Amino acid sequence: MKIKANGIEINYEKEGSGPVVTLSHSLACNLHMWDDQAKALASRYTVLRFDTRGHGQTSAPTGAYSLDQMAEDLKGLLDGLGIAQTHFVGLSMGGMIGQTFTLKYPAMIQSLVLCDTSSRYPAAAASVWEDRIKTVTAKGMEPMVAGTLERWFTAPFRARRKDVMERIGGLIRSTPPAGYIGCCHALPKINVTDRLKEIVCPALVIVGEEDPGTPVAMAREIHAALPGAQLAILRSASHLSNAEQPEEFNRVLLDFLDKAAGRSAR
Repeated sequence: MKIKANGIEINYEKEGSGPVVTLSHSLACNLHMWDDQAKALASRYTVLRFDTRGHGQTSAPTGAYSLDQMAEDLKGLLDGLGIAQTHFVGLSMGGMIGQTFTLKYPAMIQSLVLCDTSSRYPAAAASVWEDRIKTVTAKGMEPMVAGTLERWFTAPFRARRKDVMERIGGLIRSTPPAGYIGCCHALPKINVTDRLKEIVCPALVIVGEEDPGTPVAMAREIHAALPGAQLAILRSASHLSNAEQPEEFNRVLLDFLDKAAGRSAR
């Protein structure tokens, strides 16, 4: 399904029934990154997944994007669907959108789950994003596939689950270069750590123990800055912890959501 909002067409999927849970994916993926979670949640919740600006079947305008702009995309989507309140789950880029959105529209977020993400980057990280922009501008997405999979999954999992590597590799490969570049301008600018104390809804921080991109230290920083937040560190998982350890990820997520939504135990 598609809806026009904030000057673009946003592709989304909505399924299930009950309280709304919105899922926001990482850079270089699309809403199908959440397939395992959507299946686990849909019997108890209304699951809303969407392709972020520049990804999947959502519009991919050229030029630099901003996290504020992507938060407004989400606002337009929720308003267009008549959703006044939602629980929010974001991984990596999705977590950055979630932090930005919650600070702008706190009344709309009933609970916040931030997975393998950051609330700020060190200045030294800027060159990494600049290199990615240069590479994709010159050669497209193909050069990004192998290195991204290496960062996103542990070596034993990559060797064992070639099917997941093919599936996620396909998502990376099919990301519109303009969308990837646009988001690479936005993400390194996040700097909200000092404002997280303003967020008062229930919050959970999830991180893969072996995540090199947004490591446990970043998750601990978010956890310490978010009043009353819970922290879950998933063993034998890297950056895409929802795909590498789906059973444990889903268990932790559902336990949190059921409490936050006042749902009885499954």
